[in-house]
This record gives sequence, structure tokens and C-alpha cells, in this order.
Amino acid sequence: MAYPVIQSRTNAKIKDGCRLTASAKYRREQGLFTLEGLRLCADAAQSGCQVQTLFLTADAEEKGGERLKILLKNAQKIYMVTEEVAEKLSDTVSSQGVFAILQMLPETALAIQKGGKYVVLDTVQNPQNLGAIARTAEAFGVNGLIVGGGCDRYNPKALRASMGSLLRLPVFETEDLAATVREIGKIVPTFATVPDCTAESICAQDFSGGAAAIIGNEGNGVREAVLSAAQKRVTIPMRGNAESLNAAAAATVTVWEMMK
Repeated sequence: MAYPVIQSRTNAKIKDGCRLTASAKYRREQGLFTLEGLRLCADAAQSGCQVQTLFLTADAEEKGGERLKILLKNAQKIYMVTEEVAEKLSDTVSSQGVFAILQMLPETALAIQKGGKYVVLDTVQNPQNLGAIARTAEAFGVNGLIVGGGCDRYNPKALRASMGSLLRLPVFETEDLAATVREIGKIVPTFATVPDCTAESICAQDFSGGAAAIIGNEGNGVREAVLSAAQKRVTIPMRGNAESLNAAAAATVTVWEMMK
């Protein structure tokens, strides 16, 4: 099928797509986000995200296969773009020539289940960390992710790092994380992870009745108000000289202990 062709890097649709990629504020205002790459875009469509606009290079159309058929079926508007325009849209080193503008998923209401296991993120800023944590959480069967500030869930780098987990895993976003942690604590125990040798070892905890584990900001850890709202402080025992772990690494160890 022949689709309209966009040849100019200054085309209004291309400029709008680039703005959505660059600005969290603009994404929130429009209720839209961007994805790049055939697999991620197709997975998003299968996860229930409506594909508003799809941009393709001729090479990507030729090599697309079954995943591309999913995208073409779900896309409201489809445009062919030149390689030069694809370079403008791309946020990666090696573009696959597939770009989508999608509608954000409906906001998730906080629904904590008795016996459930949850990861709570306190102002995690790095998109790769956010994505990696979501991917780990989904892989180990965590029931949901609670995000209090920090990186935008729809940040393109976070979505890539999560390999689509941020669109499949239940994600609840809150502006008052301390209050949310107190509410969670009425249903499952809440544990704040801290780099403090006086805190209880995470390896000695009983998570069998459910839990919500709080991971802090990369530089400052869990904020004091959130620490105060948590029911217990736990630490990951370390034998080396490092003072703390990277947020994604700490989350991986925490999730392993919580889910084993």
C-alpha cells in the first residue's frame, strides 16, 4: 500500500514527534509519547497503547515482517519517511527506521493486594535505572510499581531500558509518596532500603506475607519523609569498600530477596 511520504526534516509532524521525545511536560500535556524500534512499537500496540501515528522508512517496511503487520493494523495514520527524516526522529545510535506516536495508557489506581509484592521508587532520576528496575520487577513477578517523582515513565530511554515492561507492568504514580507508603503499609509491610550497616539485613526479612520495598534516589537515597512513613529500614550487606549500590542493582537484589 502507498502511504504519504514526508521528505522534510522541518515537517510539522516530524517536529512534533521530536518535541514529544524531548519533553516530559509536552508528553503530559498531549497525553502522547514516542517509541522507536520495531519490537518496542509492536509490543506497545499489543499492550493496549493506541498507535496514533506511525513513521516508516522504505527499508523498514521491506524488512518488517509479522511485527510490522501488527503496527500497520493498529496505526491510525501511517507515513513513509526518508532516511534523513528518520535521522531527525531517531533517539538512538542505530535506527531501525520505525517510529510511533502513541497515546498514554489510562492512569492506574493504587490497588494493593494482601500478600502482594511491590517496588516503590522514590525520585529515581536516571531513565536507564527506571527502565532496568521495571524490567527486573516484571521478570520476577512483582505485582506493581509505585513511582514517586523522578524520571518520567514515558521517557524514551526508560522505555527502551525496560524492554516494554513499563507498559505491561501496573504502574501507579503519586505526588505524595510518604502518604502513599503509609496507605500501602495498612495492607502489606513496607521496607525502606538504606546504605546503613545498623539497619536490619534484607536477607533476614520474611516477605512471605507480602511487601513493598522502597528504592531511593541515586544520589540521596530514600527521602526522610518517606523513611519515616516506612515500617522498617533494611540494608543489603556488602563486603567490599563501596558505600552503596547503583539504584538498579540495589533494586535487583531487593526484588530477588523479596520474591525468592
